[in-house]
Amino acid sequence: MQTTKRYTNQTFTKHVDDEAGRHRTLRSLPEPAVCQVCGDVYADRRWSKNDPARVASKHKQFRAQQSVVCPACQRQHSGVPSGFVYVEGKFSTLHRDEIRQLLENEVQRASEDNPLARIMNWQVDADGRLTVETTTDHLAQRLGHALSKAFHGKTRYGFSHRNKLTRVWWHRD
Repeated sequence: MQTTKRYTNQTFTKHVDDEAGRHRTLRSLPEPAVCQVCGDVYADRRWSKNDPARVASKHKQFRAQQSVVCPACQRQHSGVPSGFVYVEGKFSTLHRDEIRQLLENEVQRASEDNPLARIMNWQVDADGRLTVETTTDHLAQRLGHALSKAFHGKTRYGFSHRNKLTRVWWHRD
């Protein structure tokens, strides 16, 4: 029986990950695992800051920790960010230190929940536009929201539906 529907689920399916998961590991890591670069700990199927007392008291049955490289350190090493924040306008050139401090504080708060959320690079181009590269797409959104909430201005968000990439433009004159 042929249907008369004009659209199918295939029409609206988003291609979330165009890289076919190359940035993800094939299996979950053995627990506990410690990043040999930053020292973050993988236990209970999530990454957290290194707190030996918490891990030792909660998981006495664990075997010795294995040394691995966490996804954030791998992303920093490869140099491929997941988020971009573009800060531009006359206000941003006059208040660069305040904006930088706000973004660093927001990253510190975000890393309490997700230690893989980090700033990879800060760049200022010839026009005075600040570009911030992040390891996670959610962190870029969070930084844009923090800028908008603290300093107002216009914020625009751009999402790539082909791969996990977020661009945030913030502007204030």
